[in-house]
Amino acid sequence: MLSDLFSLQGKVAIVTGCNTGLGQAMALGLAKAGAKVVGVNRSEPAETIQLMQQSKAQFLDIRADLQKQESIPLILEKTLTEFGQVDILVNNAGIIRRNEALNFTEQDWDDVMDVNSKTAFFLSQAVAKQFIKQEQGGKIINIASMLSFQGGIRVPSYTASKSALMGLTRALANEWAKYNINVNAIAPGYMATNNTKALREDEQRNADILARIPAQRWGKPNDVVGPCLFLASDAANYVNGYTVAVDGGWLAR
Repeated sequence: MLSDLFSLQGKVAIVTGCNTGLGQAMALGLAKAGAKVVGVNRSEPAETIQLMQQSKAQFLDIRADLQKQESIPLILEKTLTEFGQVDILVNNAGIIRRNEALNFTEQDWDDVMDVNSKTAFFLSQAVAKQFIKQEQGGKIINIASMLSFQGGIRVPSYTASKSALMGLTRALANEWAKYNINVNAIAPGYMATNNTKALREDEQRNADILARIPAQRWGKPNDVVGPCLFLASDAANYVNGYTVAVDGGWLAR
């Protein structure tokens, strides 16, 4: 049946940064499609846990500081102990620091790069090794950004990290496709999340952004769920190294 192409029944998905926003929406979407979900967060994802319970989904809560790579083996160990396998990784966790490039600090540069690109790479590496061990392939979905394509303003380390993530998506797809591992990315446009609160509250910036979006609205977390489910499913078995823009037409303008 056609629906089987998109079913995630029996799959295990790790989603980083799923306590709010895009990560929460994708984690819930994966669970509703049949996946058992492992949420990796620095703090307790209380709302996500509650929503998972309401959906009667199987959810494993793991706490980890993703600025440090030392937690990666523990994430895999706990996942395998609880569910016995891993099939999907969504590298969603990310942070942003805003300041003029002339005044940007080394600490703000390193913090953002560590979470957004370095940990994403090493977690992908660890999960890919497990995929190869399981001999059934797997799916890795990186959450990139409009700033993977553009320069942005006052976010030099975020732009660098998300540009790196899109390049990394291509590089890992090139190396791992032979193992039946699909590595792709989603580049959300301007989404109504915690990260964009300051922009939405700035009357002029908000107006400028909306004027550029053909859909004439900010994106919602649920807007990324469909693309995530597609890339995590068998429907995307021959999609490798591609970044899907979910932007209301921003890049087409």
